[in-house]
Amino acid sequence: MTSKHPSPRQLHLNAFLMSTGHHEASWRLPESDPQASTDVEHYKKLARTAERGKLDSIFFADSPVLFGEVGRRPAGKLEPTVLLTAIAGATERIGLIATASTTYNEPFNLARRFASVDWASDGRAGWNVVTTAGPDAARNFGVDDQPAHAIRYERAAEFIEVAQKLWDSWQDDAVLADKEEGVWGDADKIHTIDHEGKHFKVRGPLNVPRSPQGHPLIVQAGSSEDGKDLAARYADAVFTAHQTLADAQEFYRDLKARTSAAGRDPEAVKILPGIVPVIGASAAEALELERELDRLIKPEYARIQLARTLRVDPEDLPLDRQLPDNLPSEDEIEGAKSRYTLIVQLARREQLTVRQLIGRLGGGRGHRTFTGTPVQVADAIQEWFDGGAADGFNIMPPVLPSGLETFVDQVVPILQSRGLFRTEYSGRTLRDHYGLARPENWNSRQLDAASV
Repeated sequence: MTSKHPSPRQLHLNAFLMSTGHHEASWRLPESDPQASTDVEHYKKLARTAERGKLDSIFFADSPVLFGEVGRRPAGKLEPTVLLTAIAGATERIGLIATASTTYNEPFNLARRFASVDWASDGRAGWNVVTTAGPDAARNFGVDDQPAHAIRYERAAEFIEVAQKLWDSWQDDAVLADKEEGVWGDADKIHTIDHEGKHFKVRGPLNVPRSPQGHPLIVQAGSSEDGKDLAARYADAVFTAHQTLADAQEFYRDLKARTSAAGRDPEAVKILPGIVPVIGASAAEALELERELDRLIKPEYARIQLARTLRVDPEDLPLDRQLPDNLPSEDEIEGAKSRYTLIVQLARREQLTVRQLIGRLGGGRGHRTFTGTPVQVADAIQEWFDGGAADGFNIMPPVLPSGLETFVDQVVPILQSRGLFRTEYSGRTLRDHYGLARPENWNSRQLDAASV
């Protein structure tokens, strides 16, 4: 698969950055810095590497809870919007996406935070909207358990609506800065939003002028039925996880259809499955790197995390037996429904023991791991892109910084030579990179309609 791509359609590539890499044992390699998760310079260098490869964006996951067993892998992490602001000053073009929860935040604070990052980066901010599963996070905010799945997504939809109203509370020409007349701003072009809904009551306006992108990019990562409906209504990009081409194609068709049914252009929503590329100069070298990483997994920690995901006791998961038959159904799971189903289906389909399943999940927690040469990785990306399964990919290097450097230096040039990926940035904002228009201001639209 080496021919020039016949279509003008091009890939969108996001680098998902996580401390020493996505493989849970990456921190144990000689090259890795176990303190990388709190090293701002580490992330600045990674962002510059991604920018050198002309990638659309970088992305940080986040959760308002200490994740997993601290013995298993580096667990501490910096608040991502603060980190992105530091990275903004060290880069020029790369998009900057951070995760923030709609369950344990308020719309005014988050709308202000992402508008501020958009100003600090000259229009490169994106918000990955999550609803945050799990009772541990709930207990950090004074409640005993997480809200029900449907309630979390209902709140998320209203949360996004309020944030978008706040971003539009300043018209684009509200700032006059007229020194001669002594008038800085036009009060008639700054509006309260007076939102009163089921979950929020917010007066507004925002105390930040409308940012360079109008609205920071909205990303969504849940693949449950509620998650797909939320994405169809609001998302500009979707991060998702699939193990097979057929599953990815079905998700792609479904989400594009839901987007159209919601009255939006399905081409305006970019679907980016995750891929963990384990890359070697030869297939044998790549396989040896994968085996080295898997050998460093401590199964006693990994089994505890798997048990939490499956909502069973660790003792119910003997390492050298397959998953038990009496697992909960997806309907009984209140958090991370789609990831739960993906893991169970993977184990059943390939008849994996718990030990084997832990190895398969060690690199990407359910995202597809692909092991091979740069050409083979490029082929795998092109197969899904041309096969109606993806608009691009969420690149999840198993080891950082080496995995990102190898992808940028050895895989990206192949994709560029095939006409699949840009050789230079054509715009400056994150919306430019994703080929998305700057949203019209809701208040300006209402005033124009009233004047007709």
